[in-house]
Amino acid sequence: YTTLLRSHDTKTNVLLHLWRYPSLSIHGIEGAFYATGMKTVIPAKVIGKFSIRTVPNMQLDVVKKQVTQYLKDEFKKLNSPNKMKVTMSFGAIPWMADIHDPQYEAARRAVVKVFGVSPDMIRDGSTIPIASTFQTLTKKSVMMLPIGGADDGEHSQNEKISRSNYIQGTKLFATFFQEIAKVHKETKVHETSPVKEADK
Repeated sequence: YTTLLRSHDTKTNVLLHLWRYPSLSIHGIEGAFYATGMKTVIPAKVIGKFSIRTVPNMQLDVVKKQVTQYLKDEFKKLNSPNKMKVTMSFGAIPWMADIHDPQYEAARRAVVKVFGVSPDMIRDGSTIPIASTFQTLTKKSVMMLPIGGADDGEHSQNEKISRSNYIQGTKLFATFFQEIAKVHKETKVHETSPVKEADK
């Protein structure tokens, strides 16, 4: 956190870069020696893996073209006899939801009832591209309601969830279903309420 703060000057900028702006994550190098100790053998081929979090108004084809061109330009400066190939194995369009949708309001009330605090509605990068697909195909609002902690290490070897978050998360989901049921009930009553004709 201290390093991030020094890089972006203020806490606000740190949070903006964590939640709102595009980011690049390096996932590893395949083919290189990674065990403990030293090894003098130089591998004939290595593969570097990284991902870029896209945000609204970013086009996948444009991102791919710009990143590829940048890497080729930088590699050319090395005057290396080696060859470099850039490929994109997977890409997904950014997804953003309407936080004023009824189910978000229901989730907000559920969080307040279970945790006693109002949730912060932030934009957070995620690796669930199916959310955008669901929303596009069904023409319905999609919501993610996480119950994990920032230190749970999702998708890592030691992924976890605390006992407290597990228990409170179960309560949160149950309360959310109650709140969203109220929304549907109110909507149904509103749609079926008879309209009285005004007295003449």
